[in-house]
Amino acid sequence: MPDALAEVEPKAAQLQVAENPLEKKQAKRKKKPKLMKMVPTSLIKFHTFPPKENGQAGTTSPITKKPKENLLEGPCGLGCILISRCQRFNTLHCFLVFYGLLIMSQGIVFGLKELSMDTFEKGNQLNDMENLLLPLTYDISSFLVAVFIAYYGGNGNIPRWVTFASFLVGFGSLLFAYPYFTKGDFKANVDIEEDICQEMKTVQACRKTVPSFHVKYLVSFILGQTVQGVAAMILYILGIVFIDNSVAIHSAGIYIGIMEASFVFGYSLSYGIAAPLLKGTKNRTSAISVEDSYDIQSWLQHWWIYFGLVSLIAWSTLIPLSCFPHSVRGTAKIKAEKRKQPHPFGGQIKDKEFETSIKDLFATIWVLSKNPILTCLALTKAAGSFVFIGASEYLPLYIENQFSLTRSTATKIAGFVLLPAGGLGELLGGIIVSTLHMSCKALMRFMMVTSAISLVFFGFVIFINCAPVPLAGISEDYSGTGQLGNLTAPCNSHCRCSSSFYSAVCGRDNIGYFSPCFAGCTLFKTLNDGKAYYNCSCIQEGLTTLDEQGDFIDARPGACNTKCYKLPLFIAFIFSTILFSVLSNTPCTLTILRIVSDNQRSLALGLTYVILRIFATIPGPIVFKLAGDSSCLFRETEHCKRKGDCWSYDKKKMSYLMVGICSVCKVFAIFFTAIAYCLYKYISKKDGDSLHIPVKSLKVKKKGKK
Repeated sequence: MPDALAEVEPKAAQLQVAENPLEKKQAKRKKKPKLMKMVPTSLIKFHTFPPKENGQAGTTSPITKKPKENLLEGPCGLGCILISRCQRFNTLHCFLVFYGLLIMSQGIVFGLKELSMDTFEKGNQLNDMENLLLPLTYDISSFLVAVFIAYYGGNGNIPRWVTFASFLVGFGSLLFAYPYFTKGDFKANVDIEEDICQEMKTVQACRKTVPSFHVKYLVSFILGQTVQGVAAMILYILGIVFIDNSVAIHSAGIYIGIMEASFVFGYSLSYGIAAPLLKGTKNRTSAISVEDSYDIQSWLQHWWIYFGLVSLIAWSTLIPLSCFPHSVRGTAKIKAEKRKQPHPFGGQIKDKEFETSIKDLFATIWVLSKNPILTCLALTKAAGSFVFIGASEYLPLYIENQFSLTRSTATKIAGFVLLPAGGLGELLGGIIVSTLHMSCKALMRFMMVTSAISLVFFGFVIFINCAPVPLAGISEDYSGTGQLGNLTAPCNSHCRCSSSFYSAVCGRDNIGYFSPCFAGCTLFKTLNDGKAYYNCSCIQEGLTTLDEQGDFIDARPGACNTKCYKLPLFIAFIFSTILFSVLSNTPCTLTILRIVSDNQRSLALGLTYVILRIFATIPGPIVFKLAGDSSCLFRETEHCKRKGDCWSYDKKKMSYLMVGICSVCKVFAIFFTAIAYCLYKYISKKDGDSLHIPVKSLKVKKKGKK
């Protein structure tokens, strides 16, 4: 009998387990479909949504809440799909790889856009509104959205915002590529039969494009710049805040320096890869032969291929960036360590969490606007950006005219040699301040010293220039037979030459001529090393050389050799100038992040970029363009009833203007940094004062003191 009961009891227990619906349901869950058996459980898991905090009716068990930072430190995954082997990549270093690649791609887009617009503006008749909107749309759009992105994005999921920015960068690049998909509606700019002297000659000098391409280009580039401006504010405001949240206080400089350098290197790379495309435009200082057949469709194809490739690079970061959580692993521990460290102002600034209403936004802006140190540092950053704008906008033109180089060669030198100095300076600045663990006062002293050194190098640059080559009709009067400022002289008056076609030649008298026509040349030959011109009525002096047939060569294409060998010295000094000039950028950003509370850092950067747009990036290109126009010696006057291009510049005046404007900017940078330094010392020592004046109407939640 006991044996029978022993046999019945296990069976009853088994029956009870089988009849229990909860355990029966769990048993069913353990059974995997055949399809899921093919995927290892250690490889992929599905993340369930977190349960609600409100318990069921009748439950009395208390709910323990984890700290906010711990909740935000989620796993790395795409939505609800978690890959366990990918959790090792849930670090800031992996985030920085994709983030830096995205920023570099935007730098390439930015440089390609600048060179493309420069080419388009020189070959088309643009009205005043088009000339204003086309280059400034990027800065205007970023200026309008900077504060809103900084305020609302700083309180949200920053990796999701950065993922959205990667989509915008790729989409904006495709908008830039769209006009170049055009086939058959882009017309070659100049139609000239010959560039030599002819008594009867018909010249069509007006430069026109088909209206469809003109409108398509303007609309696409204005929209593309608007999209890129929004993406830039997400990357350079929220990305910096995310990096600063994820690293120790003295390590942020290295990571921010890498981020800043990525953009500069991308921008420099664009100058190198797009320089060959500039031969499709008229060159201001080198000869362009009419017989040189340049396939315009191939030229268009190269532009859209470059923009398309950059779009693919930007979109390749979409999925990796979307996998990162609100905060990477270890952020909570780093924030806890930062709270233990004393604040620069001795705890006077309280860390507060603000609401997301428009009223609170403007109240917070009002609070930050009364921070004089923030305003001075923002003006310092704007002054430094003004210098780099001059290097990027004005430097290729300066090198081209100072050393008589082709436009393509000057652009390559600026892109591959000089502009990388900016990226190296950004990187070195971050490494130096992070290695030395500089305080806020030390950061500002470092900024003043590096700005002063760059100012000294600017003083040396002004003395490095080449003597100008005499140009007939501009700086030389055709041996006394003509007048300065007039290309036409008795020796070429019968040639019916046009100043709308610039094809510089150098005569055997070592004098430059605007074109073979203005030199009075009636014949030419194509030799192994290029063209040679003969029977030039305006060239009577100089050494004569014979060609293979025994004829005397009067002129050769291209500018005359200046016999100036100062280009390597100029590159060395301007490289050092740019390097020391941008060394202060990363320290300036770090100081701005340290003088405000944690929850106001993104908005402080947003206000900084607003000031930077107003005082630097919007007026900067206009100022340097006016400087270039004011140093023009001879400008085209018969170009379809519009202001023509400048063919010759005053080298010495151009040098004084470029160095003078940049030097004034560095003086302002030192001045504003010195004011910020004095205010910092005064406020940090003053008891009872605070940089943050509380606003009664502002709803805040106290979070704790630093």
